[in-house]
Amino acid sequence: VQLQASGGGLVQAGGSLRLSCAASGHTFSNYVITWSRQAPGKERESVTSISWNGSRTSFADSVKGRFAVSRDNTKNTVYLQMNSLKPEDTAVYFCAAKRDYFSDTYDYWGRGTQVTVSS
Repeated sequence: VQLQASGGGLVQAGGSLRLSCAASGHTFSNYVITWSRQAPGKERESVTSISWNGSRTSFADSVKGRFAVSRDNTKNTVYLQMNSLKPEDTAVYFCAAKRDYFSDTYDYWGRGTQVTVSS
């Protein structure tokens, strides 16, 4: 599975962005997809995960109530809707795939997309 994140950009605080994680490979629907982010000088942080069929999701406390995740397995794509963005959301956002929802081991990583939130 190859992953590519897109949709990043520059937005003002309070604004919204929708990121996409597009996957190649016919086994995309077998994988849990996690969005992570890394800000300069900080460790990578898991933001949200979505199970293979979208029935289970989880969010970091820092984004609960502001971010939503969904997937369309017919399009091999996972979406991250980010609302009420804050300057502290500024980071490079990555998507990754794993088989086990509760595992910390990822099978595939995609290239990130930069999100910058101005105050």
